[in-house]
Amino acid sequence: MKQYAVIGLGRFGSSVARTLSDLGHEVLAIDIDEERVQQVEGFVTHAVQADATDESAMMSLGIRNVDVAIVSIGENLEASILATLILKDLGVRYVACKATSELHGKVLERVGADRVVYPERDMGVRVAHNLVSSSLIDYIELSPDYSIAEIVARPEFAGKTLRELNLRAKYDYAINIIAIRSGDAVRISPRADDKIHENDILVVMGSNEAIKKLQP
Repeated sequence: MKQYAVIGLGRFGSSVARTLSDLGHEVLAIDIDEERVQQVEGFVTHAVQADATDESAMMSLGIRNVDVAIVSIGENLEASILATLILKDLGVRYVACKATSELHGKVLERVGADRVVYPERDMGVRVAHNLVSSSLIDYIELSPDYSIAEIVARPEFAGKTLRELNLRAKYDYAINIIAIRSGDAVRISPRADDKIHENDILVVMGSNEAIKKLQP
C-alpha cells in the first residue's frame, strides 16, 4: 500500500484522491479551502486544511513520508510552483503536478516536478491508447500508476455475472468495475449479480498493469 498526498481539491484533485482511496491506498488530502476539505474527508485517510506554500505546515503534516504527491493547484500558478518546490526540498520522492499551460509546466519541471500533467493536452494519451488497442474505447490517466478505461468485454465474459468472473481477485485487487454500458443503458456501481452481455463496455478503474491484462 502506497501513501499519497493530493494538494488542491478542485474537481481534478478530488477525483484523483477518491480513486486512490477506492484502490485501497492511504490518501492525505490538503487544501487551503475548508469547504473543499470537508467534501473529501469522508473517503480519504486524512483531510487537512493547510497552506501548501507554508513549509512549516507541510513538515508538520509529515509530507516527506508520502510516496507520491500530486499538486493540483490550477488557479494559482505561484502557489502551484512554490508547493512543488517545497515538496521536493522536503524530500518527497515523486511529485506529479497539474499544469495549465506549457510555460507553467516548464517552470514546474525546473523546480523539480517528476511528472507534469496537462489535463486538456493529455486527451492525446487517450487517442493513442485507442489507436493501439481495438478493445480500448477510452482512457484517462489519473496518476503514473492508475487509470480509468472503457474496455470492450472479452467474449468469454458474456453470460457471466461479476461474481462468477471475480475479476478483482483475479487481478490481485488492483482493478474495479465501476460501470457497465450495454448499448444506451449504463449500470453505475454494478452489483455482484449483474450479468455481462456480448459487446458490453466495461468502465474499469485500476492499475495500468491490470487494465492492460484485462484487454482481449
